[in-house]
Amino acid sequence: MKNFNFHVPTKILFGKNKVNELGQEIKQHGSRVLLAYGGGSVKKTGLYDQVVEQLRNNNLFFVELSGIQPNPRITSVREGVRLCREHDLDFVLPIGGGSVIDAAKAIAAGANYEGDAWDFPMQKAKVTNPLPLGTVLTLAATGSEMNGNAVITNEETQEKRGMSSDLLRPVFSVLDPSYTFTVNRYHTAAGTVDIMSHIFENYFAPGEGTFVQDSIAESILKTCIKYGPVALEEPENYEARANLLWAGSLALSGLTLTGKLTGDWATHGIEHEVSAIYDLTHGAGLAIIHPVWMRYVLDEKTAPRFAQMARNVWNINETDDMTAAEKGIEAVRNFFNSLDMPARLSDVDIPGDHFEEMAKKACIFGKIGSFKRLDVDDVVEILKRAL
Repeated sequence: MKNFNFHVPTKILFGKNKVNELGQEIKQHGSRVLLAYGGGSVKKTGLYDQVVEQLRNNNLFFVELSGIQPNPRITSVREGVRLCREHDLDFVLPIGGGSVIDAAKAIAAGANYEGDAWDFPMQKAKVTNPLPLGTVLTLAATGSEMNGNAVITNEETQEKRGMSSDLLRPVFSVLDPSYTFTVNRYHTAAGTVDIMSHIFENYFAPGEGTFVQDSIAESILKTCIKYGPVALEEPENYEARANLLWAGSLALSGLTLTGKLTGDWATHGIEHEVSAIYDLTHGAGLAIIHPVWMRYVLDEKTAPRFAQMARNVWNINETDDMTAAEKGIEAVRNFFNSLDMPARLSDVDIPGDHFEEMAKKACIFGKIGSFKRLDVDDVVEILKRAL
């Protein structure tokens, strides 16, 4: 196990009616708030009214930024930055899923930065003095509520890029499972895939002697396997929603990466290029790409790791590592299929027209992946096999 520092400063307010603590939490960090959200779902569920009541009851000034889209756009980020500067705002409060939270992080990073916020995803600038932010989560998926990561799309250049800084970790996050009751079947399934894919990215990565981290990762995968189907059939099952919500937060908090140098993240890099052009739901894209990536990188060297997952997560009783690995990958694909997630790009009407372009953009900063390094040709081949 490698040396590591692990610090997660985000305060988690988990459970029913925890939104009632929102105003007091914000007042510890700011008094002039950018309230950011997406479409009308937060208003339909009554969450918007609860949040606004908290802001008003605590005499907190706020300005609204609505209409943040899935695969959040840099245009929304720029508008948020403008509002923060124009109204001298000192706190950012996204209410919604990972897309809204990601946009809020980029806004927080850009508010006190003289250049364009797109500089952060393009690695032209580092986050140095962001506004603090807190979140109210409505979807179990990205884990953005407990980490410093964000992914932003530039619709003009058809690029989707990640940015990361510990300075962007929310100071608090409200996680009330009841807010996820209204999430539809498709997005519940896509969120479950997203959680599992985050675990895969850090599980299939170089590193030895990380038994405790691997065991935690395997438990989170088994949580998704147990409760994902329950949430699909019983959307108001509190136990299922609560376990998925907490699994999503833990999956990408950095916990399962401790003791390793880096995660893999090739699959996410490839999927980002798909959704940048075709605006595909991230979890659906991962459901297509991740099993294809697994089969592509499977060889004698990587087989033991896949076999470990097969045995510990899917209860596959095979002594031969390659056989176990193949059956484990098949189990992943079958589970995603059971959630009614797409298995091929053609299932979502995505053709092979832009594979070379996607691959070059995925590798814009060099080879991707750490479990097995991939170049442009590798990415093209994975996309072809996913078609």
